[in-house]
Amino acid sequence: MTDLPETQTVIAVPSPGGPEALVAETRPVPQPGPGEILVKIVAAGVNRPDVLQREGGYPPPKGASDIPGLEFSGHVVACGDGATRFAYGDAVVALVAGGGYAEYAVVTETNALPVPTGLGLVEAAGLPETVFTVWSNVFDRGGLKAGEVFLVHGGTSGIGVTAIQLAKAFGATVIATAGGADKCARCRELGADLAIDYRAQDFVKEVKDFTQGHGADLILDMVGGDYIERNHEAAAVEGRIVQIAFLRGSKATVNFMRIMLKRLTHTGSTLRARDTGFKAAIARAVEERVWPLVVAGEMRPIIDSTFPLARAADAHRRMETNAHVGKIILTV
Repeated sequence: MTDLPETQTVIAVPSPGGPEALVAETRPVPQPGPGEILVKIVAAGVNRPDVLQREGGYPPPKGASDIPGLEFSGHVVACGDGATRFAYGDAVVALVAGGGYAEYAVVTETNALPVPTGLGLVEAAGLPETVFTVWSNVFDRGGLKAGEVFLVHGGTSGIGVTAIQLAKAFGATVIATAGGADKCARCRELGADLAIDYRAQDFVKEVKDFTQGHGADLILDMVGGDYIERNHEAAAVEGRIVQIAFLRGSKATVNFMRIMLKRLTHTGSTLRARDTGFKAAIARAVEERVWPLVVAGEMRPIIDSTFPLARAADAHRRMETNAHVGKIILTV
């Protein structure tokens, strides 16, 4: 630790507000505790929960850093007691409950992974949050199997581009919704068998027509609102819907008779507040099942744009336009 600076620049949120609420501050460089590593950050992903936190609607879990940022890549510069997997200088990516918008951050070593061979650190920074979320919700909770029909809303979001590629790689028929012809084309380029322009088409009808009335076996939804009941319409008998966000709100008028008649399962989860052990289990599965796909080029992070850390507000403005395709990255 003697060669490390005592302080660092971070992007904090002194009070909730618009993108301008993101303010540079000087904070101490954290020290790794038992089982933790200290990482000198090279790049950090920008995610929708960061925007919600900035607005005051998604506070960090108890004990987590109040600095935004759920994922980053960088090099290990110190290890706490008992942290033995990584050595000084190792390139890693990590999932954290906060702290990514900074020059340095600590992470429990079980929630960090080596950067996949052949991948740059900026690209790698766009992997952890989306890959962990998709694996946990699509494959663990949702139980997606080869041969099933998978529908993902927001196909060009960070979650969407990851879900399309992984579901396709594991043998599903993939349907994605997106806003506009250009975004639909990007979904198809990533492997979607059908891309539906939600601005011009009724996704329920399109899913039913494409599947000859079968519907979607699994739906990953981050929209909520009126999509909740429409997802029940689009789902197959014995279908599953996994809810991970509510861009249109968490309240809806729903006819629950459809759940009974179709024997549907509607579940959901959040990842940020789960304990390190839960995330460590996902990390092991991701390293075993997903990292080989990344190395082989069958799945890749899609980077929309990069901004230096000092321009985090501009990165948030880019996200709020909803024009991005894939991940927005901060470089340090």
